[in-house]
Amino acid sequence: MGVLPFRGRRIEERNELARLLHGAKSGNASARNELIAMYIPFILRIAAQTARRYIDPKADDEYSICLSAFNEAIDRFQEGKAASFLTFAETVIRRRLIDFFRSQHQHRLKQLPWSEFDVIDDEDNVSNWAEVSSSLEVHQAEQEAAMRALEIEEYAHRLAAFDLSFHELIDISPKHEDARRNALACARAIASDAELLAFVERRRALPLKALEDRVNVSRKTLERQRKYILAIVILLAGDFPLLKSFLMNAEGA
Repeated sequence: MGVLPFRGRRIEERNELARLLHGAKSGNASARNELIAMYIPFILRIAAQTARRYIDPKADDEYSICLSAFNEAIDRFQEGKAASFLTFAETVIRRRLIDFFRSQHQHRLKQLPWSEFDVIDDEDNVSNWAEVSSSLEVHQAEQEAAMRALEIEEYAHRLAAFDLSFHELIDISPKHEDARRNALACARAIASDAELLAFVERRRALPLKALEDRVNVSRKTLERQRKYILAIVILLAGDFPLLKSFLMNAEGA
């Protein structure tokens, strides 16, 4: 009996979310503002998880970026889709934050003053160029590691939407190089075709019949490698430049 009140509240929350979302998408500014205010804690939680630190709404740029992303999610979400609005909004927020962090990283590299690494002697000559080069390389490696961690976290969220995980990929990854290359070819065929990609996003499954006509892989093999191919499609279709580069280098593609 103790579960029923909580369950009732959850149903009420979903109904209220649906009502406000419909109003916001219909142009009702009050509904949009109420919806945003209602989910400020949700927005801050996603921001903090992605940035890996507390986000101050009054001081951090990340907060305004997240608000803008939540607004974008309201406009872009298609009512009636299988995916929930909050799941969709979380994905949009994380992607916009990653875009922001990536742009900040590039800006810092361009603006990084050489004086941070200069070693100057008594005659104002810069020396120890090996140390300068090493410092720059370490700085860039640290930034890339941070961006890779963000990509991995976002990729894990995308996999979870398809009931997949990194741990599972270790077990289902084809052991033979030819099998991996065939799977990669199948994933590329899907990721490069808007219609096939839309099918995957909508059904959370491979378009087996259409795929059979486009790749030289048997139906039986496609079914056996279904999860692995789906995971690669998610990677290729997403905004994961560092992870994609790692995959291509690993496969020699």
